[in-house]
Formats: sequence, C-alpha cells, structure tokens
Amino acid sequence: MVEYDPYAYAMHEDPYPTYAALRAEAPAYRNERLEFWALSRHADVLAAFRDTARFSNRHGVSLDRASSHPRAHAMMSFLAMDPPRHTRMRALVSRGFTPRRVAALEPRVRALANRHIDGFVERGRCDFIKDFAGKFPMDVISEMLGVPEADRDQLRGWADTVVHREEGMTDVPPAGMEAALRILAYFNELVADHRAHPRDDLTAALLAAEIDGDRLDDAEILGFLFLMIIAGNETTTKLLGNAVFWLARNPDQRRLVREDPAMIPRWVEETLRYDGSTQALARTVTGDVELHGRRLRDGDRVVLLVGSANRDERVFPDSDRYELLRDTSAMLSFGHGTHFCLGASLARLEGRVALEEVQRRFPDFEVEPAGIERVHSVNVRGFASLPLRFTPGRGGRG
Repeated sequence: MVEYDPYAYAMHEDPYPTYAALRAEAPAYRNERLEFWALSRHADVLAAFRDTARFSNRHGVSLDRASSHPRAHAMMSFLAMDPPRHTRMRALVSRGFTPRRVAALEPRVRALANRHIDGFVERGRCDFIKDFAGKFPMDVISEMLGVPEADRDQLRGWADTVVHREEGMTDVPPAGMEAALRILAYFNELVADHRAHPRDDLTAALLAAEIDGDRLDDAEILGFLFLMIIAGNETTTKLLGNAVFWLARNPDQRRLVREDPAMIPRWVEETLRYDGSTQALARTVTGDVELHGRRLRDGDRVVLLVGSANRDERVFPDSDRYELLRDTSAMLSFGHGTHFCLGASLARLEGRVALEEVQRRFPDFEVEPAGIERVHSVNVRGFASLPLRFTPGRGGRG
C-alpha cells in the first residue's frame, strides 16, 4: 500500500512515483500517524483551491504543528486568512505590489543577475545555488523592501533555517523557531526606521497603503514582510536551480533554448509544472467533506499536492516528460482563485531574466553530479547545492 510522508528524506529526493501511486490508488489519502489527508489529483486540488469555504486557510498553509494555529497569519500574512479578512489584506498589500511596479524592476533585476555572474564566470565553475540562485532573489526582494545589502546574507541564512528539516523531524525545530523570531525582530526595526526616515520602496508603500481610511497595522506589515522573505525568496531560488538541472538532463529541450532564446519563458513555465518549488500547501477542512468514498471531518488537516496535480496524466499527456512546447496553462504552481500567488509576476520576471543571462553568459553549463545536495523541507523542493562547470568567460557582459 502506498505511503506518503512529506518529512521523509527519500520523498525529498523523488516524490513523483509516490504521487503517481496516490493518484491511482489513494486519491483521498490518510496518514494516521501524522494526522492529515492528502489530495493528489489535479481536479481535487483545483476544486479545493476554489472552495475557500470548505478548505480554509485560517490555520495557515504549513503542515507543521507549530505553524498550524489560529495565529498563523502573524508569519504567513494573508496565506493564513479567509475572505473577507483575506480580501481586505490582499487589497491593501496589492497597492504596494502593482504590475507596473514589478515591470519597472526589470533593468535592476538584470543588473543584479549580471553582478552575481561576474563573480564566478571567469572561473568556469560555480555552485549555482550558493553563488547565484541563493543570492539573486534575495537581492531582488531586499531592494524592493529596502533591506541594506550588508544584512542580506544574514536574512538568507535565517530563511534557510526556517524551512530546513532534519531527518525524522516532523515539526518546526527550535533553530527554525529562533530564526523566525530573528526575522520578525529584524523587520520590526526596519519598519521603525522607515517611519523615521521615509523612502520610496515596498515597505514604505505598505506603510502608506490605504483604502477608504483602512490601513495596515504593524503586525500585518510584519507578517507580509516575513512572507516575502520566505516565500518570495526561497521559491525563486529553487525554481532557478530546478530549471538549470532539468535542462541539462534533457538535451533535446536544451537545443530548443539554444536555437531560440524566445523559448526561455517556456523553460520557466515547464519547470514550474514539471518540478515546481512549491510541492504542497495545507488547508483545514470546514464541515465534513466526502471525497472518493472517504469522509474528511471538520477540523482535519488536508495537504493539497500541487506537485502531483502538475503531473496528473489526466490533464498533462506524457506528464513525466520535460517538454518546453507543451501547454502548461492548467498548472497549479501559483495556486488558483482567491489565493493565486500575488508574487507570480515577479517570480516569472526573475526566472526569465536570470535564465536569459545564464544562457547568454555560460550557455554550455554542465551539472557536476557528485556535489549535488537537496533541500529538506516539508513543502519546498529544490537544491541546497548544484555545482556547474562551463567555458570560462564565454558570453560577455553586453
């Protein structure tokens, strides 16, 4: 019988065979030991995303017990809220996160990408995560929020600690809780400094956001800043590493990118579908729900397996093939409906720009398998280390 344990290191290495078994044999799967349900088929995950009344966000989106409670919004912001509270919070936050603001970032995003590439391109090798993908998104988010450059490595280290799980650990470890508190304390000081010294960035926009006299309080701002530094940073890091890894493993798809740079946005989209950063998001069942002959009870925790839904052969033919030309419009990597990811446009911008510069400046990269290390997290999938080698200095700054 199929078993799904999101904390198991073996699952982090390759969850997809287990996902396929769940879709076929146990579409409404129950883990009695960890006390949660899991939905693995695209139709069920999509329906749960749409049904915010029966599949509530009120206890947050993490399966960890320490993160799953009525105060989860303190660190997960509107990810741990239902309408109408979610609607109000998202509307206020969106005032400082408009498409125009995101689009205007492109020149600076490209400059940041090239600055990091400059640091290793002449060596002919790098650890793609430590030298680039782990730094670049943090710089983008930090510049948006007004985080000084000197503080970014420390914030990145805390963020990594928040999501990391040692083998056998089934909750947020003490180090993760301490790191989360340090992040909140840091942003509390940043907000205070912004009040004393106004400037033009996203944190300032959040402080000024107002709709009909309604404004965000400091706790709401801190929750959103915490969400940005975790979700907005970690997921993009993993996306970039996954994209490079899978293109290197699929020479036929790599030829498409080499022959036509216009394929790079498709490279981003297919990576999001095939091996996305966000694999699972938790919900709390409100009222009893019948699914596939099983009864989910009021208050039960249920995990929506986004990574499995994106490999559902009912929606994506030949779903285990990495294929840049496929139609990815049905993928659920950014959620759907009310909780569709506010940062989707930023993630796509960062992904496209970063991979354009990778392809321009070291297009012959190859993965060195011996040094690969995976991240061990309940719901984020990607690499902690991804060594690459390539021709030194190929592809000028331009």
